[in-house]
Amino acid sequence: MPTLTPTDAFVELGRISFSRVPFTDVLARIAEVTEQTVPAATDVSVLLVGEGGPHAAAGTGKAAMWLGQWQSEHGHGPCIAAAATNITVSVTDVAGESRWPDWAEQAIDAGVHSCLSVGLPLRDGATGAFTVYAAEPHALTEDGIVLAQTFAGYAAMAMANAHLHPDGVTPAGFLRTEAAARSAMEQAKGIIMAQRHCTAEHASAVLTEMSRQAGRETRAVASDIVADVSRAAGR
Repeated sequence: MPTLTPTDAFVELGRISFSRVPFTDVLARIAEVTEQTVPAATDVSVLLVGEGGPHAAAGTGKAAMWLGQWQSEHGHGPCIAAAATNITVSVTDVAGESRWPDWAEQAIDAGVHSCLSVGLPLRDGATGAFTVYAAEPHALTEDGIVLAQTFAGYAAMAMANAHLHPDGVTPAGFLRTEAAARSAMEQAKGIIMAQRHCTAEHASAVLTEMSRQAGRETRAVASDIVADVSRAAGR
């Protein structure tokens, strides 16, 4: 059940100062308020896409971050589609989804059975998608869809005003940082391939499974693997 009324939610978001709050924190707060307001919403994520590819920028829970991360690594899914063409992509029943069947399997495993991805316009070299997830099929009502699209507008506003913050964290800057994290993931996959004498595809699956078992983002697990090998080599 929602814990915020739409009126309270809009008042809450209206208090955000784009010149004082870091860009990524603004996105995280918008996602949190959305989850607390949209009926049936169980998770909310923000995905950004730039020259280095897609990356999960914010999420309210493990399912949101996992599915954003999975789409970042595989390059397809409703968030990617919404970001690519700045449209709204609706998945009313994940079990019957035929456009991205492998994504659908991941979503069901994560407890997601419907979602709505709203494309965000190009800002500072990046597009994006604002996605609301639900645990039941056909869960988002007409009013819920309108609310989700309205909150996506706040995320677009955050992208447009990111340059106002003194720390200089913009959509493009965030994506450059994420590109560095992706480099660590590629290194980690190479280490796994060397250790296990396996293919790149198998190494990717191993890294993904390690992430799921640890309940941590893949990039964090990858960084640990690279750091461990670096320390061992330095002894």
